[in-house]
Amino acid sequence: MATSATATASASLAATVPQFCYSSFREDSCLRSRINLIVPGGPSPSSTPLTRFGSRRLSISHRRRRWPNECGKEGLGSHKRTSSTWRRYTSKPIQQVPEASCLDHHNKCISRLPGHCRGQSIKRLTPRVFLDKSTFHLPKPRLGSAFVKPSHVPYATVGPDEPHAASTTWPDAVLEKQGVGLFDHEIESVELDGFLRSELPSHPKLCRGQLKNGLRYLILPNKVPANRFEAHMEVHVGSIDEEDDEQGIAHMIEHVAFLGSKKREKLLGTGARSNAYTDFHHTVFHIHSPTSTKESDGDLLPFVLDALNEIAFQPKFLASRVEKERRAILSELQMMNTIEYRVDCQLLQHLHSENKLSKRFPIGLEEQIKKWDADKIRKFHERWYFPANATLYIVGDIDNIPKTIYQIEAVFGKTGMENESAATASPPNAFGAMASFLVPKLSVGLAGNLAHERSSASLDQSKIAKKERHAVRPPVKHNWSLPGSNNDAKSPQIFQHELLQNFSINLFCKIPVNKVRTYGDLRNVLMKRIFLSALHFRINTRYKSSNPPFTSIELDHSDSGREGCTVTTLTVTAEPQNWQGAIKVAVQEVRRLKEFGVTKGELARYMDALLKDSEQLAAMVDSVPSVDNLEFIMESDALGHTVMDQRQGHESLVAVAGTVTLEEVNFTGAKVLEFISDFGKPTAPLPAAIVACVPKKLHVDGVGETEFNISPAEITASMNEGLKEPIEAEPELEVPKELISSSQLQSLRLQRRPSFVPIGPEESITKLYDKETGITQCRLSNGIPVNYKISRHEARGGVMRLIVGGGRAAESSESKGAVVVGVRTLSEGGRVGNFSREQVELFCVNHLINCSLESTEEFICMEFRFTLRDNGMRAAFQLLHMVLEHSVWVEDAFDRARQLYLSYYRSIPKSLERSTAHKLMLSMMNGDERFVEPTPQSLQNLTLHSVKDAVMSQFVSDNMEISIVGDFSEEEIESCILDYLGTVGATRDSKYVHKDRPIVFRPSSSELQFQQVFLKDTDERACAYIAGPAPNRWGFTCEGEDLFKSISNISVDETPKTEEALMGEKYVEKDMQRRLRSHPLFFGITMGLLAEIINSRLFTTVRDSLGLTYDVSFELSLFDRLNLGWYVISVTSTPEKVYKAVDACKTVLRGLHNSKIAQRELDRAKRTLLMRHEAETKSNAYWLGLLAHLQASSVPRKDISCIKDLTLLYEAATIEDIYLAYEQLKVDENSLYSCIGIAGAQAGEDIQASLEEEELEAGLQGVIPVGRGLSTMTRPTT
Repeated sequence: MATSATATASASLAATVPQFCYSSFREDSCLRSRINLIVPGGPSPSSTPLTRFGSRRLSISHRRRRWPNECGKEGLGSHKRTSSTWRRYTSKPIQQVPEASCLDHHNKCISRLPGHCRGQSIKRLTPRVFLDKSTFHLPKPRLGSAFVKPSHVPYATVGPDEPHAASTTWPDAVLEKQGVGLFDHEIESVELDGFLRSELPSHPKLCRGQLKNGLRYLILPNKVPANRFEAHMEVHVGSIDEEDDEQGIAHMIEHVAFLGSKKREKLLGTGARSNAYTDFHHTVFHIHSPTSTKESDGDLLPFVLDALNEIAFQPKFLASRVEKERRAILSELQMMNTIEYRVDCQLLQHLHSENKLSKRFPIGLEEQIKKWDADKIRKFHERWYFPANATLYIVGDIDNIPKTIYQIEAVFGKTGMENESAATASPPNAFGAMASFLVPKLSVGLAGNLAHERSSASLDQSKIAKKERHAVRPPVKHNWSLPGSNNDAKSPQIFQHELLQNFSINLFCKIPVNKVRTYGDLRNVLMKRIFLSALHFRINTRYKSSNPPFTSIELDHSDSGREGCTVTTLTVTAEPQNWQGAIKVAVQEVRRLKEFGVTKGELARYMDALLKDSEQLAAMVDSVPSVDNLEFIMESDALGHTVMDQRQGHESLVAVAGTVTLEEVNFTGAKVLEFISDFGKPTAPLPAAIVACVPKKLHVDGVGETEFNISPAEITASMNEGLKEPIEAEPELEVPKELISSSQLQSLRLQRRPSFVPIGPEESITKLYDKETGITQCRLSNGIPVNYKISRHEARGGVMRLIVGGGRAAESSESKGAVVVGVRTLSEGGRVGNFSREQVELFCVNHLINCSLESTEEFICMEFRFTLRDNGMRAAFQLLHMVLEHSVWVEDAFDRARQLYLSYYRSIPKSLERSTAHKLMLSMMNGDERFVEPTPQSLQNLTLHSVKDAVMSQFVSDNMEISIVGDFSEEEIESCILDYLGTVGATRDSKYVHKDRPIVFRPSSSELQFQQVFLKDTDERACAYIAGPAPNRWGFTCEGEDLFKSISNISVDETPKTEEALMGEKYVEKDMQRRLRSHPLFFGITMGLLAEIINSRLFTTVRDSLGLTYDVSFELSLFDRLNLGWYVISVTSTPEKVYKAVDACKTVLRGLHNSKIAQRELDRAKRTLLMRHEAETKSNAYWLGLLAHLQASSVPRKDISCIKDLTLLYEAATIEDIYLAYEQLKVDENSLYSCIGIAGAQAGEDIQASLEEEELEAGLQGVIPVGRGLSTMTRPTT
């Protein structure tokens, strides 16, 4: 389970995974540029969503970051309102939903262009991708077209009028001042006016309905993944509904109801997964289930619905369960209380200081959580948990909607109906049709006065009266940032803490949500998107060749259903000594865009890109995962937006694109920025809040740590100075149409004569095609091996990965950190050949190329995601060719990369998790710096020449492997392979030879096997990591042992080979077991199953039975090229319980012999991994992972059978096989390493002293608080 502590620690404890980001191959170019328009995204993280409205974000960043809950390994741990951060603190049952991906949970609204999707372990950052075609002509509005006049869809008539939709009430007389009308008053065309006022079409497959008891339901057939469905019960109650003495009770009910459900537990053996979370405005229980199983007689949907009914409306508040979950929540509270969470709370407290959102964080208050009894919890449940205050969402592989409706009615129809007669007797009220379940809240005083006069009938009526449902969610009043709102200007607020490393400032503007229901609304969002996209690219390129004063400048414009408002946020992060310059630059650039607007070229570039991206998504309409569609619809309903499918979104976007003018784009966009650009003017909107988060100490070279002082007046002065700086209009930029011209390509082909050659010394064929998997293997005449697979799962899209053997393991003792700094230098520079960084970036933007470059312990990886439209694949191949042949190394880029890693190093003492994990890693790996980060001394010894040589010397033809997966033809892909990879110069005779320094674990019986870390902090927290050696994926150990030789001597129990036996099922099973034990993937398969079993036991014992932690997980890192691996148990706890938690984890880890693995445990692990595999095979990125190392000389045991036989190998594994794998984990006391980290006011100065003494500690995940969101939702319950 990925948790805050786990995710952070795993950065040091496991290999990194290549990241995706748009534009050139710079890591920091993953700039989250989003202004979403409508429709859920496709399965690939190929681009930025546009036709969605949920939230609209623009980010300009010079440092790549990963949000705290993202699946990757080397982020900086900053926190933002992305899907991962929002989702990260939902109170989901102990297992965090895999992120990755990426799409913002709060962003999933209406329609969007392809964007990073959840479930893609490629991560977190939503890329920017905008085409640039200066000759682009805006299409004429297709007035009167079939898609302009939306057809009536009877099923989809309820959504935007949901009573829980965010309020869009604007103060009187404000509309004219804000200019929120969708078109200038000068527009005289009645036809255009009528078109823009017409409603957007509703999703044609969306079925909505309502039961007699008030329960609303929504059904959407969706074929991906096949034979699976999502069922989410959303109860419209959250922390905002809690009274002063109930803070955290909604979250408590979620835990008790969910984990106390016996019917939910019965689903666990079916392959279903379930979880829950709580936030400001709702509590959600969700189950992901197969439609049926081999063991079940039929449809699983009724059983899933029955479980949700029990969880939401019929929970048993047993005292034992309440106490168990009380312990878990108190542990969760301490686990969450990181510095990022505390910063997030500060931001929300100041942003929403006028209402309850600033005081009702879903996790609750510790002193209150300790007091509630079951009766107190039950009363809150009775008040809010009833069918009319809930919505059921079912999305998945469902064909028979009438049958599904019947099943819903059969399970939920009678729930809550015992009071129906009394409820219908209530007089009509302002909510009309909802009067039967919208009952006014009964005042406490009135209830008390009538207490002595109640009969049994009046008691029943009282129960009805206590049920509440707010017409608007969340039920709070905001002070809007609008001219004439008569609000007083707020002074900048400063939050200073010793655990903060960097300076950050957030300027907030808060306005009502504009529901997107008409073509005019969509047009308004499109214009904002174009405008803010220009700012995104400008800041990124303007400071390209110098060391800018800022780390990142991000502008986020997003709707939030949780907060019931639209928030624009300017976030500036910087090194503390540069904070004033950073603010000035940010304000200056915002003002430049507001004053001069976007250029004609920018308008054409971004409009063209958005339309192409939308077209790509429309082609993937049938490939969107159910969970993405569902989350998108839930957020759209909460905001009141019209829900369209991808095709409708694209058609609507095309329809409005032709009506957009440059003047209107600049007018509409300027309104978004006025709170910054006109700061201090009487006519400007007042910022809702200005919050700076700053460290207490500042590092000064040659001096050390000094006090850092800052005042609100200084912040205001810096903003005013930025407003006074002279500005000039933006010049137009030229974009290269190609990086390699036709004549250059022809010359290269004549010179190098590319061709395919036999793939092996004993092979005569030049292409090896496997019909079962669709994989083709080939080898070029220059020695480069290539694998490709034609896949139709992601229409007209593709992915490509270059893997170079070596990575950080190839760093010498004289050049520690050279590879990781070198890769970052290449990324920072972003230049190839004679093209500047901005030209390369615009080339990628123009062709919708998403590219990243990064190093791991074993490899250097470069990944591309591209579209096949407009020669996008050839453009990606051109860029790869240029990187391999004509990469440019720049001194200032090297300086920035080195400074960045120096900053990482200095931030280690600020993080309990990172410090603890880092100390463990150094101990286990005997101080080997290749598995941590370079120290200041190592960084100082590096030069541009040394890092360039360390990286480029690994780029040897037969040391590289390139894999491609996509919706292309054989002719298309082979043409690109020959033209751009075949013409790369052969380097087989290079002097480079792998001479990796030996990697060893620290000798046993070391005094460093158990260590502790203490961190001074105002609040108490604790975490621990337990680790030990494991083999690599292919059965090799760090001692050089080949484990296949040892297991070959272990025979499988023989069955008499009689004719009857040979034909029997038993013999077939034994034959499969023999095949498994001789298969190269034996240890990869069995170790994966073992990890699932250990994880389940850790949760059941350490978390559920003993109540020692909220979050515990077991993770395996099995290397491919290096002959080693390791396992890590991550556990969070309290200082009082953490030692017991560590002992309990060790007991579980070592207890598999005393408590034998049961067949049901193995079956459950198999189902989990097989279902995951089945679902992921629809993803190009997953296939890219399967193809990795297929022809790599450094991974000789990988062959096509490792892909073909995967399912059979999982099915063949026996308990005996799992124990063979278990024996290879070193879990004895002499092999185990552990480190406990404790933070609190009484903690010592251990971390800082350790750094000063060893000069060995470093890290990749600096604490950079730059957003809000962590505190708005609770952790996953499981």
